[in-house]
Amino acid sequence: MGIFFLVLATITFSVILLSQSYGVQITMTHQAIIVIVTTWICQLLRKKSLSDLMGVVNLSWIKRLLQGFVIGFALMIIPSLFLMAFGFVRWQITTTGISGILSVTLVFVAVAVAEEMLFRGFIFQRLITGFGQWPAQLIIGVLFLLTHMNNPGMTGSIKVFASINIFLASIMFGLSYIRTQSLAMPIGLHFMANWTQGVLLGFGVSGNEEASLLKPVFSNSPGWLTGGSFGLEASVPGLVCVIITIILFYKRNASLNKSVDD
Repeated sequence: MGIFFLVLATITFSVILLSQSYGVQITMTHQAIIVIVTTWICQLLRKKSLSDLMGVVNLSWIKRLLQGFVIGFALMIIPSLFLMAFGFVRWQITTTGISGILSVTLVFVAVAVAEEMLFRGFIFQRLITGFGQWPAQLIIGVLFLLTHMNNPGMTGSIKVFASINIFLASIMFGLSYIRTQSLAMPIGLHFMANWTQGVLLGFGVSGNEEASLLKPVFSNSPGWLTGGSFGLEASVPGLVCVIITIILFYKRNASLNKSVDD
């Protein structure tokens, strides 16, 4: 892990210096590449392949990715339908063009790959080997939360619910990896949750507003109920859905472990 952070810091600072020299902005795609290259180097030092960490990319991997898409979509659609049914929010159609939607979609792909490789990849898997699943989950959950603490909209009651939700979301992503021993489902879940929340429904994504197909209109609803400008990640309905998903993953993992023991 120490070598991982050393390699990550070396590559990151080198890229920052190059970007300043050539006046190039570091995008999420660049960040994803940095994490992938760092992971690849560390896997080479361990005489392991990337597939040993990510899972072998085959039909089963793609199936888990698609399952992640479904779970991520449900994770945001269900609380949205609840808010709409009780009149807390309604939507307007935007005039965003296809190029804008495609651009944001690619950003969300890079975000999902970068964050899952970083937080559920090399570090997480070494922590599991060294300390066990739940100590690893708690450590990574705190790190995941800290990287989101300065996001826009993290104020007042929204900051409290957003912090709880982000920490538990890390646990959820971790359980999806533990269940499948592959990064396919966490990446799919992470991407689709962000895409549905931001591009489709027009909510903020961890406080960041992006181009979207729909725009939510709030009816003077409290921030803790809708998540406000931060997004559904800071809402009580969103939190409930994350908790339910964690319980389902945990029960499924427990059931699989019992089957193996039998």
